[in-house]
Amino acid sequence: MVYWGIVIAVLLADQLSKLAVMGSLSLFETIPVIPGFFNLTFVVNRGAAFSLLAQADASWRHPFFLTVGVVAVTALTIYYFRTCKDEPRQALGLPLIAGGALGNLIDRLRMGGVVDFLDFHYAGYHWPAFNIADSAICIGVGVYMLFSFSDSGRKSK
Repeated sequence: MVYWGIVIAVLLADQLSKLAVMGSLSLFETIPVIPGFFNLTFVVNRGAAFSLLAQADASWRHPFFLTVGVVAVTALTIYYFRTCKDEPRQALGLPLIAGGALGNLIDRLRMGGVVDFLDFHYAGYHWPAFNIADSAICIGVGVYMLFSFSDSGRKSK
């Protein structure tokens, strides 16, 4: 139940935040939240992270990303239920990753791309816009790696 609870919480936070942005902003509209540092900016990313493959032919790009999303969520779910008893701390990151992947997969199914809106910049440096799903994926990977390294260190002692 913990796994599905986290997946659903991430999915709801992601989809509700995207609906709020789409209902409040026009495409490419920006609202400064912390001037010089953080904006809300409504963009749609048709590629992967950092718009990777965004310019690729949609006839194969869209099915490719849909397939990757379905395979990722399925593999993460299977892996979680096979490892959560043996590696409970490592398994904490997996539902965050799966929930984020599912949130972005839903966007791709609905719109052919992913809604991004968190826009950070500072002193001329600009990080590509991202969303709650992307954040959950990054945090999930970080949690998984942190506990993987710390647990393997404990086991070797």
